[in-house]
Amino acid sequence: MSKHQWQTLGLGTLAGFRSMTAPALLSSNLLTYRPHALAGSPLRYLQKPLVAHGLKLLAAGEMTADKMPQMPDRITPTALLGRAGAGALVGATLYKINHDSQWRGALLGGVAAIAGSYLSFFLRKKATEGSGLPGGLVGGLEDLLTVGSGLALTKGSHAGEPESRRWAL
Repeated sequence: MSKHQWQTLGLGTLAGFRSMTAPALLSSNLLTYRPHALAGSPLRYLQKPLVAHGLKLLAAGEMTADKMPQMPDRITPTALLGRAGAGALVGATLYKINHDSQWRGALLGGVAAIAGSYLSFFLRKKATEGSGLPGGLVGGLEDLLTVGSGLALTKGSHAGEPESRRWAL
C-alpha cells in the first residue's frame, strides 16, 4: 500500500471517531504544503485559512457536544452518513494530491469512517462499562487518542505533500 492509501485508511477511521477532526487536521496541514494538484478542484478550498480554522472550530464543538447525554449514537444512519462524508472528503483529497482516482479515495475513506464509527462506538461502550468511569471522561480520552493519531497521520507524515512520481520504464 502506498503512503496516501494508508493515510486515507487512518484518517478515514479517525473520521469515524470524530467526524470533523480528520478534515480539520488535513486542512491545517494543507496550509503548509499547498499541493498544486488541488488547483482548479473544489477540494482547493481545504487550503484556505478560513476553512482550516472553521473546521478546527467545528471539531472542537463536536468534541464538546459528544459529551452531552442527549447526543444520538454515532452509529445512527444520519451520524454514519456525516462520518462517511468526512472520510470520503479526506480520502478524495489525499488521492487527488497524489494524482490517483478521487473516487477510489472517497470510497476507501468513507468505508474506513463507517468501520471506525462502529469500532469506536463499541470500544467506548465497553471502556465505560468496564472501567466504571463516566462516559464524558472516556470520551475525553477518546478525543486525545483521535487528535494524537490524527497529528501523527498528518503532521508527522506530511499528508499534504504529494509522493514523488516514479518513472515507469
